[in-house]
Amino acid sequence: MKRALLLTGQPGTGKTALIKEALARTKVKGGGFYTEEIRTGGIRQGFRIITLGGQEAILAHVSISSPYQVSKYRVDTDALDRVGVAALCQAISQSDLIVIDEIGKMELLSPQFREAVTQALDSGRRVLGTIMLNPHPFADQIKRHPEVEVLLVTRDNRPQVMNEVLSWLREDWAESPVK
Repeated sequence: MKRALLLTGQPGTGKTALIKEALARTKVKGGGFYTEEIRTGGIRQGFRIITLGGQEAILAHVSISSPYQVSKYRVDTDALDRVGVAALCQAISQSDLIVIDEIGKMELLSPQFREAVTQALDSGRRVLGTIMLNPHPFADQIKRHPEVEVLLVTRDNRPQVMNEVLSWLREDWAESPVK
């Protein structure tokens, strides 16, 4: 199997939850970050970044000020760079597994994020993440990277994808040239 495994699919299919569950079930130690929704009264208000080390920052929200906007959300690229990109850089230098959730429209507004993704893929380390389903020049380039395998997650195939992710995580890590 390839060194990078990226999940894609429609919103709400459980890609982030699948990664978090797989990491918990295998006890693989990694670095990087995941995103989660910020909800108030059941209504999505934005997204936060949470590093595997426990740091948090607001990535996007309806009520923050930013020149960048995706849909109704204003995107804080400085917070992404300060927390998310920093976590990726640390993972590239110190972790066997780099977690990137997600390579999406909001995150791709940051040149530093795009550079960190490229460095992660070229680092020789394993990368587990999510990537946007819709076409995007940078995301499409990442999907074509020779070390990347992309798995489509749907509500129906989620158990099978979980098994593939668990199998990939349990592969012999000694094959990785970077230690």
